[in-house]
Amino acid sequence: MGIYLNPSNALFLNALNSQIFVDKTPMISELNLLVNTQQRYLCVSRPRRFGKSMAASMLCAYYGCTEDNRPLFSDKNLAQCSDWDKYLGKFNVIRVVMTEFLQTGRSVEESMRKMSRRIVKELSTLHSFDPEDEDDLPYCLEICAQETGKQFVFIIDEWDAVFRELENDIPGQKYYLDFLRNLFKDRAYLALVYMTGILPVKKYGKHSALNMFSEYSMVSPRQLAPFTGFTADEVHSLCHVFGMSYPSIKNWYDGYTVYDSGIVNKSDGASHASLHSSAKQYHLYAPLSVVNAMLFGQIQNYWNATETFEALAMYIRMVFDGLKEIVARLMDGARIPVVMDNYQNDMTTFNSKDDVLTLLIHLGYLGYDQLTGEVFIPNREILDVFKSSTRGPQWASTMRALRNSQELLEATWAGDAETVAGLLEAAHDSTGNRTYNSEAALSYAVQLAYYKAQDEYTLLPEVDTGRGYADLIYIPKNPTRPALLVELKYRQDVDSAMEQIKRQKYPARLEHYKGNLILVGISYDRDANPAAPNFKHHSCQLLRA
Repeated sequence: MGIYLNPSNALFLNALNSQIFVDKTPMISELNLLVNTQQRYLCVSRPRRFGKSMAASMLCAYYGCTEDNRPLFSDKNLAQCSDWDKYLGKFNVIRVVMTEFLQTGRSVEESMRKMSRRIVKELSTLHSFDPEDEDDLPYCLEICAQETGKQFVFIIDEWDAVFRELENDIPGQKYYLDFLRNLFKDRAYLALVYMTGILPVKKYGKHSALNMFSEYSMVSPRQLAPFTGFTADEVHSLCHVFGMSYPSIKNWYDGYTVYDSGIVNKSDGASHASLHSSAKQYHLYAPLSVVNAMLFGQIQNYWNATETFEALAMYIRMVFDGLKEIVARLMDGARIPVVMDNYQNDMTTFNSKDDVLTLLIHLGYLGYDQLTGEVFIPNREILDVFKSSTRGPQWASTMRALRNSQELLEATWAGDAETVAGLLEAAHDSTGNRTYNSEAALSYAVQLAYYKAQDEYTLLPEVDTGRGYADLIYIPKNPTRPALLVELKYRQDVDSAMEQIKRQKYPARLEHYKGNLILVGISYDRDANPAAPNFKHHSCQLLRA
């Protein structure tokens, strides 16, 4: 038994002896299916406070060969699985917490060399090494496996610490990935490698040095979905034991929706996924928040107790077009599509607002719906963190624009053309561009003013109607909402916009929305007289069709 080689079961015992222990031991049965297969490399990423270290301690106790840990598992849920003890105590376990080796002033190469020497020193209790071999960790592991007849299970906690704490050390990060690849790739001495952290495997471009690893993340936890956080059934049981209100706990801490390995892609090439018939959905809760609520008997925000709101504020303040508006819509309950293909799985490489949103999924600030490809704020606790992060003056105009956009949409539904024109004028005045120079610029400005409509509608710009083009068509997601057909005129009167709609017979293209369609004519007069009564550059007409 050592510090790194076959560590004691003390940390797992601490979990077992705690007032609250949620039994996640059946996860071991899923991992046992991967032992000594091509899929034996796992990178399991979850946010902070989601029980990563406890799971690592549990695996050490199960697979390690130096203590009799059968009593720790024989009365747990794992024992209800067939062959539950197949690999109990069968391997030499090496557990490493990477943050222990990353110290100020020490390079990544020096850190890995120090880690290797400490492990080799403990391995020498199993086999005597020549001094010249002490810097070659893979060789020493191979010798030990041959001499003892036991393979190794590697468990690395905080595997991504290099990318979080040395975020700008690109050469060090690449060295680290190459070090891990050399340690693990195609090594017969390995029965299983379990890495856990916040981030998935780091990519450079489209590639990863650790391409042998399968990723189990908040985006796609696969068969480990029920072990990623507390499930609804587990939380319901805790509420019964501790006399807490389950609806209140659910309101505060529920919201992370994940599916198991039943997710498949649609054969028709659609961007959304579909469910296999065997798929199961899980509603997950942040474990630490639930535990604190139970033990203290208080339902409140426990997230900020472990991480300040500035951790979120730093990312949502990034300068990407539309990011602030998206954050405002998320806080208003919207679900926003996200594209994750180009995210590089670190905390510094951001090329778009989608990269920022993807990181926030991994950090636990956003939930992700695998079926629709949308992100959302999962619960009241996280919403409070967003509110704290957006209280500064730099958010005032964005929040005001969101309110105005909602008012603009409601005025359109109500047929209040005067209010629509006034709100368009206000939106125009609040921007840096005080003058449109074309109808295209007017179209862009109107789309921005109506950006709250994205929660209710699918926007189709420049739609061919057969006799011309409709500038903007908003197709409702909810059939109870009216469709919107918008015609824009730059430096022409609003009557000409409405006449063009009628002349081109645009509503015929929307025949199935007959009786539930609003025709919206909008014009902009750049030369309007500011001295005129009720002066506005914008004019509007609304007509039900």
